[in-house]
Amino acid sequence: MKPGFRLTALTALLSLNLSPMGLAQQQPSPVPDAPAPQPQQNPPLSGVGGPIRPGGGAGTESPASSSSSGSANQQPPAQSEQPPPPARDEIQTAPPEVPPAGEGFDKLQTVYRLNVNFVEVPVTVKDSKGQLVAGLTFRDFKVFENDQREPLRLFTVDPAPLSIVFLIDQSVTSDVMTKVNDSLGAIQGALTPYDEVAVFTYNNGAQDRSGGFTGAQSARVPYVLSMTKAAGSEDLVPVNSGPLAGCSIRQNGNCVDPNVQPGRSAGDSSFMTIPKEIHTLNDGILAAAKELSTRPKGRRRIIYVISDGKENGSKAPYRDVLRYLQTNQIAVYGTLVGDSARWGEGYISRVHLPFTMYDNLLAKYTLATGGSLDSERGLNGIERSYGKIAEEARNQYTLGYLSHQPVIDNRFRKIEVRVDRPNVEVVAKSGYYPSAQDVK
Repeated sequence: MKPGFRLTALTALLSLNLSPMGLAQQQPSPVPDAPAPQPQQNPPLSGVGGPIRPGGGAGTESPASSSSSGSANQQPPAQSEQPPPPARDEIQTAPPEVPPAGEGFDKLQTVYRLNVNFVEVPVTVKDSKGQLVAGLTFRDFKVFENDQREPLRLFTVDPAPLSIVFLIDQSVTSDVMTKVNDSLGAIQGALTPYDEVAVFTYNNGAQDRSGGFTGAQSARVPYVLSMTKAAGSEDLVPVNSGPLAGCSIRQNGNCVDPNVQPGRSAGDSSFMTIPKEIHTLNDGILAAAKELSTRPKGRRRIIYVISDGKENGSKAPYRDVLRYLQTNQIAVYGTLVGDSARWGEGYISRVHLPFTMYDNLLAKYTLATGGSLDSERGLNGIERSYGKIAEEARNQYTLGYLSHQPVIDNRFRKIEVRVDRPNVEVVAKSGYYPSAQDVK
């Protein structure tokens, strides 16, 4: 090593006090410990009030329970209480769809439904004097299906176009038939150009007189009504025993009328079996209902019966005809004529005795389908009843709801409509049978 280099290194050590003696006496400076690692706190998410755990969502646990999650005495999180079910008479908070004026029945054709039954309920509200009550809103109505409150999804007061079948009874007596024939000219005056009409008659079976529906104000309607006029039946007092029994008019030893010919089932010379009266009301309503079932939605389907309400000899039973009406949303209205329209006797005739003829079955049809019945004996009363009942059928409150029952079954569903007004009469159908046509 060169001498110059040794001198330079020694000088540097002396200037820094780094001699071997100084290095031995110098204590090393303590090195501070590193800071302990702390758990990093992430900023909370906006709009979340609690921790997030898989499958549980956010906000299901309190912060206290989350901080003690590692403790041995961890308690299970308290389950949130389920809200109580709504009461039957709870006020509906969400309003139904109320279409603008003039678009109510168009909306019935455009309501979107998915695997549900949309039920349409026409309702007529009358006061104590029988006058229509106007000005009600959806808040005044409550609809129950099978005793369960159903929220309204549609409410409209628009007048409904009518698809109406006039069913005329030709088995009434001749004096009553004369009044009915004279009143037929007033039918067209009760209808509007938006309505459509078909005409059926029944005596011993039903007949389609109009060949389908036609415009209510067309020139074809008066012609069809004129072709429905008939003579009716003879109102004679039957004599089935004694010397006056049997046939009083004979020709070549035989009775002119084979129905009262003595012998065999009709009896003998001293006794005559009176033939049964034929009034095929059920068959007539069923034939009219089949024609109405083809009419499109958005129209009010109505059968208007002009009859004394008697039923005997029909092939179709009452329960089957009523089920067909309730399945296809058809209402039965009517004007009672003859003995059934007489005060007092009209109510007694509704009582049916077993093994006898129904004296007034028309009242049961109107009550079950939400229709109306008027009793008139005079010509002017019969003519006024056409316009009165047509006005009731057209100006109704239309309620719509989605049924909570299964989509399709074959059970009857009871309907009850209540109105929060005192001293009013609510007329609506008693129920319905579900149909695949109502499922979308």
